[in-house]
Amino acid sequence: MDSTENRSTIRDISLAPQGERKIDWVANHMPVLNALRAEFEKEQPFAGKRAVICLHLEAKTAYLARTIRAGGAEVAVAASNPLSTQDDVVAALVQRGIEAHAWHGATDAEYRRHIQQALDFEPDYIIDDGGDLVTTIHRERRELLTRVKGGAEETTTGILRLRAMDRDGELGFPMIAVNDAECKYLFDNRYGTGQSVWDGIMRTTNLVVAGKTVVVAGYGWCGKGVALRAKGLGARIIVCEVNAIKANEAWMDGFEVMPMLEAAQVGDVFITVTGNRDIIRAQHFEVMKSGAILCNAGHFDVEVNRVELAALASSQRVVRPNIEEFVFSDGRKVYLLAEGRLVNLAAGDGHPAEVMDMTFALQALSLRYLAEHGAELGQHVYRVPEEIDQTVANLRLSSLGLRIDALTPEQKAYLAAWHE
Repeated sequence: MDSTENRSTIRDISLAPQGERKIDWVANHMPVLNALRAEFEKEQPFAGKRAVICLHLEAKTAYLARTIRAGGAEVAVAASNPLSTQDDVVAALVQRGIEAHAWHGATDAEYRRHIQQALDFEPDYIIDDGGDLVTTIHRERRELLTRVKGGAEETTTGILRLRAMDRDGELGFPMIAVNDAECKYLFDNRYGTGQSVWDGIMRTTNLVVAGKTVVVAGYGWCGKGVALRAKGLGARIIVCEVNAIKANEAWMDGFEVMPMLEAAQVGDVFITVTGNRDIIRAQHFEVMKSGAILCNAGHFDVEVNRVELAALASSQRVVRPNIEEFVFSDGRKVYLLAEGRLVNLAAGDGHPAEVMDMTFALQALSLRYLAEHGAELGQHVYRVPEEIDQTVANLRLSSLGLRIDALTPEQKAYLAAWHE
């Protein structure tokens, strides 16, 4: 038996051929990562180093893991969400020599144990999604603080955690905020989330979107993408916000704006995209019309208060895969998708490959930057260097066969001058 399989914690190694086909498919649609993989194979920027990746374990993440490994690193993976893990993809990774600790539907205890097992790998670098690796290291595995040289964070939620740690002087190594790169949030958050959320909702419910009232809670880049796609599908859009500037933006983009308590009375589909807790709670459930569909596209399963929903219900049952029906005493029924976890991943395949190509290229290049410059950095949160953002954008244009203009020396001088 292969030693990588012996060290791994997975569901079924025999699923590997099926997972391999999924990885092959996305690899054919990730030209930026393909270019970086060829570069990494020649340069070996991670030779002699170890990396632990905690992301949604599906095919696109698997190809990122293989790209990092192609650069010379030993790699281990864990899941950032138990419902988004695809057991066949995990098996394919293990069969190719990447240690894995994850399976679909892991309990909370299993999920935490998998994180610990991945950290037993003793990484030099990490790629995190939501901050689970970072917080576990700082709270429970502090012996690793002298080992880890840095990492990169995928999401808004994770970066909020990191900035709080940085502010309090608790961050033990440099972290690069990948989510703050323009090639991430302008494409992954907006177009990726916009498409994948509706992929997950439509394949799960098999219901029409046109004519329905869709309530989007949160009008950041993810919320903008969700609202934009809902509009294209023929829905009426209501945006709920706590930020006055974003609320003005939603209004001028053509959407209605109101508090959640008002929106709860008229919405057909509710999508939370805030990164905060209790966005939809008891007072909202109490006024919803029968048939309302609730789902979350923020990172954690805390945006729809499932505990209060269950407490109000006189009965509940699973009516379709990833759909729970809650019946109230007055006969109203509401439906929660994917247990309130990320609907686009727990009930779908996540963002399109071409979008994640850019995000994962940022991750790979950020790790290379840490390998080359990490010793010069303090224990803080850093933006993705501008040159990395531009490199990814140019590689993407090249893969599309597109060319753009360049500034002349005179134009550069004009922009840099403060007088004629």
